[in-house]
Amino acid sequence: MTYTRRSVLAGLGIAGLGSTMLSFVKRTAASSLIGPSAATGGCAFRLAVINDEITQDFEKACQIVAGDFGLRWIELRSMWDKNVTVLSAKEVADAKKILDKHKLQVTDIASPLFKTDWPGAPRSSQSETRDQFKADFDSSAQDKLLERCISLARSFNTDRIRCFDFWRLDDQKPYRAAINAKLQQAAERCAKDKIILLLENEMSCNTATGEESAALLKAIPNRNFMLNWDPGNAAALAGTPYAAGYDLLPKGRIGHCHCKDVVSKPDHKYDWAPVGSGMVDWVGQLQALRRDGFHYGLSLETHWRGASTPEASTRVSMDGLRKILTKAGISC
Repeated sequence: MTYTRRSVLAGLGIAGLGSTMLSFVKRTAASSLIGPSAATGGCAFRLAVINDEITQDFEKACQIVAGDFGLRWIELRSMWDKNVTVLSAKEVADAKKILDKHKLQVTDIASPLFKTDWPGAPRSSQSETRDQFKADFDSSAQDKLLERCISLARSFNTDRIRCFDFWRLDDQKPYRAAINAKLQQAAERCAKDKIILLLENEMSCNTATGEESAALLKAIPNRNFMLNWDPGNAAALAGTPYAAGYDLLPKGRIGHCHCKDVVSKPDHKYDWAPVGSGMVDWVGQLQALRRDGFHYGLSLETHWRGASTPEASTRVSMDGLRKILTKAGISC
């Protein structure tokens, strides 16, 4: 897809909501702050691929991730032409068997939580066709969806759920405080089950850039509310994600990272590109993540489809990612 976007500075009007939940941090230290040697097989990060970037055939995706790529981690979004959040009990059990067979661990549940319109707000004048990844939950279904995601996190033995900041508005200011309160409420619910809620910066949503991400994390200080940092998404909207955007972020609040690349086009448009061939300084970004102690999931999210099939395109991008890691001096 190709989007047209103008950079909109988020007007975050409140700060200091909630507590830092230090007790939560202590309880989750063993699972969430596992060192690289224990959790990543010697790599600085939990190198992974989002499964449906390869194929909807979950068995085949796992075989490629574990067998061909030699990885230990995978991120779950959709499979068998279903979003992960609508899988039946049998399908969840089947998926777990496949994961066990290929000795793969799950980085997070890449859910569509809060990727919906904010109730009562006018739709943006720049509304676009949005990829829901086989999910379509309206605003009234979000609390139920959150409970489903928590259940899935337990089933797949992960402590992380990905969410978003609602579809982007032309003017966030009248709704920002209420949106923040909703996100904080979700984080507090997740904390009860020792779950990290990962907010992904997404160019189609209200938090897209490094600047907006930093503002949101400041407004919602809960320690289990972390960022799924996506430099490709930030670059697609505006600006330079590394180093300008990244430098604004509280480094201890980055709980996951998506890896893809993007090239700019005329009239503020963009296209996806193989990792390493676009405008994101991935060598510098990965070096900075390692320097700053990040050792969580680094998931390849290909998006580019220039190699004829999703699988072929993902293989090209994985090769690009491997080369970037080598240039960055990171062994994975």
